[in-house]
Amino acid sequence: MLEAVIHGIILAFGLILPLGVQNIFVFNQGSLHSRFRGVLPVVLTAALCDTLLIGAAVGGVSLVVMSVDWVTPVIYSVGLIFLAYMGWNIWGSTPAQGEVKVLSAKGQIAYALSVSLLNPHALLDTVGVIGTSSLQYGSGERWVFAGATAAVSWLWFIGIAIAGRLVGQADPSGRILRVLNRASALLIWGIAIYMGMQLWNIWTG
Repeated sequence: MLEAVIHGIILAFGLILPLGVQNIFVFNQGSLHSRFRGVLPVVLTAALCDTLLIGAAVGGVSLVVMSVDWVTPVIYSVGLIFLAYMGWNIWGSTPAQGEVKVLSAKGQIAYALSVSLLNPHALLDTVGVIGTSSLQYGSGERWVFAGATAAVSWLWFIGIAIAGRLVGQADPSGRILRVLNRASALLIWGIAIYMGMQLWNIWTG
Protein backbone atom coordinates (compact mmCIF):
# COMPACT_ATOMS: atom_id res chain seq x y z
CA MET A 1 0.00 0.00 0.00
CA LEU A 2 2.78 2.42 0.94
CA GLU A 3 4.56 1.60 -2.33
CA ALA A 4 1.45 2.60 -4.29
CA VAL A 5 1.25 5.92 -2.42
CA ILE A 6 4.92 6.78 -2.98
CA HIS A 7 4.74 5.71 -6.62
CA GLY A 8 1.62 7.84 -7.16
CA ILE A 9 3.18 10.92 -5.56
CA ILE A 10 6.45 10.69 -7.50
CA LEU A 11 4.71 10.01 -10.80
CA ALA A 12 2.21 12.85 -10.30
CA PHE A 13 4.97 15.36 -9.54
CA GLY A 14 6.92 14.23 -12.60
CA LEU A 15 3.91 14.80 -14.85
CA ILE A 16 2.56 18.01 -13.33
CA LEU A 17 5.79 19.99 -12.74
CA PRO A 18 6.41 21.09 -16.37
CA LEU A 19 4.71 24.43 -17.13
CA GLY A 20 1.88 23.39 -19.39
CA VAL A 21 -1.17 25.35 -20.52
CA GLN A 22 -3.19 24.37 -17.45
CA ASN A 23 -0.48 25.42 -14.98
CA ILE A 24 0.11 28.73 -16.74
CA PHE A 25 -3.57 29.64 -16.64
CA VAL A 26 -3.85 28.89 -12.91
CA PHE A 27 -0.64 30.83 -12.21
CA ASN A 28 -1.73 33.85 -14.27
CA GLN A 29 -5.13 34.03 -12.64
CA GLY A 30 -3.51 33.75 -9.21
CA SER A 31 -1.26 36.71 -10.04
CA LEU A 32 -4.24 38.97 -10.76
CA HIS A 33 -6.58 38.30 -7.86
CA SER A 34 -6.13 40.23 -4.65
CA ARG A 35 -7.56 37.37 -2.58
CA PHE A 36 -7.15 33.62 -2.91
CA ARG A 37 -10.91 33.10 -2.97
CA GLY A 38 -11.00 35.01 -6.25
CA VAL A 39 -9.03 32.26 -7.98
CA LEU A 40 -10.83 29.35 -6.28
CA PRO A 41 -13.05 28.62 -9.33
CA VAL A 42 -10.06 27.86 -11.56
CA VAL A 43 -8.20 25.94 -8.84
CA LEU A 44 -11.20 23.74 -8.03
CA THR A 45 -12.08 23.18 -11.69
CA ALA A 46 -8.53 22.21 -12.68
CA ALA A 47 -8.14 19.89 -9.69
CA LEU A 48 -11.55 18.26 -10.19
CA CYS A 49 -10.83 17.71 -13.89
CA ASP A 50 -7.52 16.04 -13.07
CA THR A 51 -9.22 13.87 -10.47
CA LEU A 52 -11.89 12.88 -12.99
CA LEU A 53 -9.30 11.98 -15.64
CA ILE A 54 -7.18 10.02 -13.15
CA GLY A 55 -10.23 8.13 -11.91
CA ALA A 56 -11.32 7.30 -15.45
CA ALA A 57 -7.82 6.17 -16.46
CA VAL A 58 -7.36 3.96 -13.42
CA GLY A 59 -10.90 2.67 -13.78
CA GLY A 60 -10.16 1.09 -17.16
CA VAL A 61 -10.38 3.78 -19.83
CA SER A 62 -6.66 3.34 -20.50
CA LEU A 63 -7.15 -0.26 -21.60
CA VAL A 64 -9.93 0.71 -24.01
CA VAL A 65 -8.07 3.69 -25.49
CA MET A 66 -4.76 1.91 -25.90
CA SER A 67 -6.45 -0.99 -27.69
CA VAL A 68 -7.92 1.22 -30.47
CA ASP A 69 -5.28 1.90 -33.14
CA TRP A 70 -6.66 5.17 -34.53
CA VAL A 71 -7.12 6.95 -31.17
CA THR A 72 -3.47 7.82 -30.54
CA PRO A 73 -2.78 9.49 -33.93
CA VAL A 74 -6.01 11.48 -33.62
CA ILE A 75 -5.00 12.71 -30.16
CA TYR A 76 -1.53 13.63 -31.42
CA SER A 77 -2.98 15.51 -34.41
CA VAL A 78 -5.42 17.51 -32.29
CA GLY A 79 -2.71 18.04 -29.68
CA LEU A 80 -0.29 19.48 -32.21
CA ILE A 81 -2.82 22.10 -33.34
CA PHE A 82 -4.05 22.85 -29.81
CA LEU A 83 -0.59 23.34 -28.32
CA ALA A 84 0.69 25.37 -31.28
CA TYR A 85 -2.26 27.75 -30.90
CA MET A 86 -2.01 27.98 -27.11
CA GLY A 87 1.73 28.65 -27.32
CA TRP A 88 1.10 31.52 -29.75
CA ASN A 89 -1.67 32.88 -27.52
CA ILE A 90 0.50 32.76 -24.40
CA TRP A 91 3.55 34.23 -26.16
CA GLY A 92 1.62 37.37 -27.08
CA SER A 93 -0.20 37.80 -23.80
CA THR A 94 0.49 40.76 -21.50
CA PRO A 95 -1.04 41.72 -18.15
CA ALA A 96 -3.86 43.38 -20.05
CA GLN A 97 -4.73 40.78 -22.66
CA GLY A 98 -4.84 37.10 -23.59
CA GLU A 99 -4.69 34.62 -20.73
CA VAL A 100 -3.49 37.34 -18.39
CA LYS A 101 -6.80 39.03 -17.64
CA VAL A 102 -9.12 38.80 -14.68
CA LEU A 103 -11.95 36.47 -15.56
CA SER A 104 -15.29 36.05 -13.85
CA ALA A 105 -15.96 32.81 -11.98
CA LYS A 106 -17.84 31.45 -15.02
CA GLY A 107 -15.01 32.52 -17.33
CA GLN A 108 -12.41 30.84 -15.12
CA ILE A 109 -14.41 27.61 -15.01
CA ALA A 110 -15.01 27.55 -18.78
CA TYR A 111 -11.36 28.21 -19.64
CA ALA A 112 -10.08 25.78 -17.02
CA LEU A 113 -12.38 23.08 -18.43
CA SER A 114 -10.98 23.66 -21.92
CA VAL A 115 -7.30 23.52 -20.95
CA SER A 116 -7.91 20.55 -18.64
CA LEU A 117 -10.19 18.31 -20.70
CA LEU A 118 -9.30 19.39 -24.25
CA ASN A 119 -5.51 19.35 -23.76
CA PRO A 120 -4.38 16.18 -25.58
CA HIS A 121 -0.97 16.24 -23.87
CA ALA A 122 -2.68 16.03 -20.46
CA LEU A 123 -4.98 13.28 -21.72
CA LEU A 124 -2.04 11.25 -22.99
CA ASP A 125 -0.20 11.68 -19.69
CA THR A 126 -3.24 10.57 -17.71
CA VAL A 127 -4.31 7.68 -19.90
CA GLY A 128 -0.93 6.54 -21.18
CA VAL A 129 1.16 6.99 -18.04
CA ILE A 130 -1.00 7.06 -14.91
CA GLY A 131 -3.58 4.61 -16.23
CA THR A 132 -1.07 2.06 -17.45
CA SER A 133 1.13 2.46 -14.34
CA SER A 134 -1.84 1.58 -12.13
CA LEU A 135 -2.25 -1.80 -13.82
CA GLN A 136 0.60 -3.28 -11.78
CA TYR A 137 -1.52 -3.02 -8.61
CA GLY A 138 -4.52 -4.93 -7.34
CA SER A 139 -7.92 -3.25 -7.23
CA GLY A 140 -7.51 -1.80 -3.72
CA GLU A 141 -3.94 -0.55 -4.17
CA ARG A 142 -4.85 0.82 -7.59
CA TRP A 143 -7.28 3.31 -6.03
CA VAL A 144 -4.78 4.22 -3.33
CA PHE A 145 -2.35 4.98 -6.15
CA ALA A 146 -5.03 7.08 -7.88
CA GLY A 147 -5.80 8.94 -4.64
CA ALA A 148 -2.13 9.80 -4.15
CA THR A 149 -1.78 11.22 -7.67
CA ALA A 150 -5.02 13.20 -7.31
CA ALA A 151 -3.90 14.62 -3.94
CA VAL A 152 -0.68 15.91 -5.52
CA SER A 153 -2.77 17.58 -8.23
CA TRP A 154 -4.93 19.40 -5.67
CA LEU A 155 -1.95 20.59 -3.62
CA TRP A 156 -0.09 21.66 -6.77
CA PHE A 157 -2.88 23.86 -8.11
CA ILE A 158 -3.39 25.50 -4.73
CA GLY A 159 0.36 26.12 -4.47
CA ILE A 160 0.76 27.48 -7.99
CA ALA A 161 -2.15 29.90 -7.51
CA ILE A 162 -0.52 31.18 -4.31
CA ALA A 163 2.84 31.48 -6.10
CA GLY A 164 1.16 33.45 -8.86
CA ARG A 165 -0.33 35.82 -6.33
CA LEU A 166 3.07 36.40 -4.71
CA VAL A 167 4.62 37.18 -8.09
CA GLY A 168 1.73 39.51 -8.91
CA GLN A 169 2.27 41.43 -5.67
CA ALA A 170 6.02 41.66 -6.17
CA ASP A 171 5.79 42.66 -9.83
CA PRO A 172 2.74 44.90 -10.49
CA SER A 173 4.22 45.96 -13.86
CA GLY A 174 3.83 42.40 -15.17
CA ARG A 175 7.39 42.11 -16.51
CA ILE A 176 8.18 38.86 -14.70
CA LEU A 177 4.88 37.42 -15.85
CA ARG A 178 5.63 38.28 -19.48
CA VAL A 179 9.03 36.56 -19.27
CA LEU A 180 7.47 33.48 -17.66
CA ASN A 181 4.75 33.38 -20.29
CA ARG A 182 7.23 33.50 -23.15
CA ALA A 183 9.40 30.80 -21.59
CA SER A 184 6.28 28.70 -21.10
CA ALA A 185 5.20 29.29 -24.72
CA LEU A 186 8.58 27.98 -25.92
CA LEU A 187 8.15 24.89 -23.75
CA ILE A 188 4.64 24.31 -25.10
CA TRP A 189 5.88 24.64 -28.68
CA GLY A 190 8.60 22.14 -27.82
CA ILE A 191 5.93 19.68 -26.67
CA ALA A 192 3.99 20.36 -29.89
CA ILE A 193 7.10 19.58 -31.96
CA TYR A 194 7.60 16.36 -29.98
CA MET A 195 3.99 15.40 -30.69
CA GLY A 196 4.56 16.13 -34.38
CA MET A 197 7.59 13.82 -34.37
CA GLN A 198 5.58 11.08 -32.67
CA LEU A 199 2.81 11.51 -35.23
CA TRP A 200 5.32 11.31 -38.09
CA ASN A 201 6.73 8.09 -36.62
CA ILE A 202 3.22 6.63 -36.47
CA TRP A 203 2.49 7.55 -40.09
CA THR A 204 5.83 6.35 -41.45
CA GLY A 205 6.21 3.35 -39.15
